[in-house]
Amino acid sequence: MFYQHLKGPMEAMLFASGDPMPAERLSALLDIPIEHVQAMLLELKEDMEQPGRGLCLVQAAGGYQICTRPEFSSVVEKLAVHQDPKLSPAAMETLSIIAFRQPVTRQDVEYIRGVQSDGVINTLIERKLIKEVGRKETIGRPILFGTSEEFLSCFGLNSLDELPALPEAAAEEAGLGEA
Repeated sequence: MFYQHLKGPMEAMLFASGDPMPAERLSALLDIPIEHVQAMLLELKEDMEQPGRGLCLVQAAGGYQICTRPEFSSVVEKLAVHQDPKLSPAAMETLSIIAFRQPVTRQDVEYIRGVQSDGVINTLIERKLIKEVGRKETIGRPILFGTSEEFLSCFGLNSLDELPALPEAAAEEAGLGEA
């Protein structure tokens, strides 16, 4: 088939969509005639019916959707039970402060946020997104926090150098911060 090279992109769109996608929409997105989309969908369905595959192509709600095979539902249910809940806005704010300012103390975080942060910091430690990285050389020797390898993994970073520049840092680099 002439459009065979688009079968992979079509499969990726169906997977990423999550919702049933009509053949007409696939035709428009791929910029090919609907007859070719329908032929590729049939081929994809046959490919996914091979033994050992975990996914299948189903027709539902006027479109096509990639779903897990029914025989694997018990395995997929286990995944849902073990999924970590999303971070709260307070946790994301605290994690951002630690990521961009590390190493920082609990007091530093609380000063920047303007609220007590014990619970949020403890949650981030439990989730292994931050860790103790040392002690500050001041009275009381407060704990210094930094991000962990788990943080890098969760956010798809190889190193902290890949963090985006803070708006004020970007402005200073461009010479806009100086008055």
